[in-house]
Amino acid sequence: MAARILIDACVLYPTVMREMVLAAARLGAFEPLWSARILEEWARAAIKIGPTGEAQARAEIALLRAAWPRAEVSPSPGIEQRLYLPDENDIHVLAAAVHGNADMIMTLNAKDFPRGTLAEEGLARVDPDSYLHTLWLDQAAAIESAAGSVLAEAQRLSGQNWQMRALLKKARLHRLAKAIG
Repeated sequence: MAARILIDACVLYPTVMREMVLAAARLGAFEPLWSARILEEWARAAIKIGPTGEAQARAEIALLRAAWPRAEVSPSPGIEQRLYLPDENDIHVLAAAVHGNADMIMTLNAKDFPRGTLAEEGLARVDPDSYLHTLWLDQAAAIESAAGSVLAEAQRLSGQNWQMRALLKKARLHRLAKAIG
């Protein structure tokens, strides 16, 4: 049975990182989870890219919900009240992971998700780059194929001739970029 991984908003936005992580999920490497609040954080963060950013994010969120109809978890409010994290604004992420019976939380925000605190809830923390690099070690051809698809889509959407290594580095996937190169 594949691990259940709750994906934090900072991994769902930006696009290339999200697409690489979800490509791994499509390969069956893990079962993705998120909450409505996490998706809302993504939509609000996308406002930064301009007037159409939020609308584009909401369209992508609708596609995500359609592709993974069982991925969205809705924790009961009582769960949050018994949990602690250094940043109280992240407790909803931990609550969603607990409610969704996740095995891990995938985030870039290591300092606000201490391993010891997560372990008390039966959870681990993983960053997307390390996770994808580990998958690449086991399934190089599949991960490289997924990366090729993400690269082609990035080139199509941007009109730029991205190189794989540069695209993955820009997406903060440094170890994967070096491996695939």
